[in-house]
Amino acid sequence: MTYKLLFVCLGNICRSPSAENIMNHLIKEANLTDKIICDSAGTSAYHIGSPPDRRMSAAAMQKGIELVGKARKFQAADFERFNLILAMDRENYRDILYSDRQCQYEDKVKMMCSFATQYSEQEVPDPYYGGEAGFNYVIDLLLDSCDGLLDYIVKNQL
Repeated sequence: MTYKLLFVCLGNICRSPSAENIMNHLIKEANLTDKIICDSAGTSAYHIGSPPDRRMSAAAMQKGIELVGKARKFQAADFERFNLILAMDRENYRDILYSDRQCQYEDKVKMMCSFATQYSEQEVPDPYYGGEAGFNYVIDLLLDSCDGLLDYIVKNQL
């Protein structure tokens, strides 16, 4: 069985595509590409079809990770498609659960930072309106969170 992850932020051009691509990088390093699949989405429709933010891409490239993909909006059908849905912040978490009209899928939705081991952040901050340091910080935070998430999946799901 393939374990399917969905990373969700607001616009799906900064945090969630970064998490998706970082996770894919770690999955490839761990030789688990046949066992875990990743995707990302946004709770808003602001950037549908857009590639990852160029500033985010530059920050990820400094760590040797290329950001690929196109923004899409989170849909209620994603609850069925994915085993685990990871929200970047509390607002995204609430918006995702708001789409769960029957309250069936709350156990599938988790906060991304709950898997961090080196950082005490509760949310992945949105770097969109900030400078380069914010983008670099988000990449480091997501690297840590994705590493913890992969460890969790290997121990508990595979």
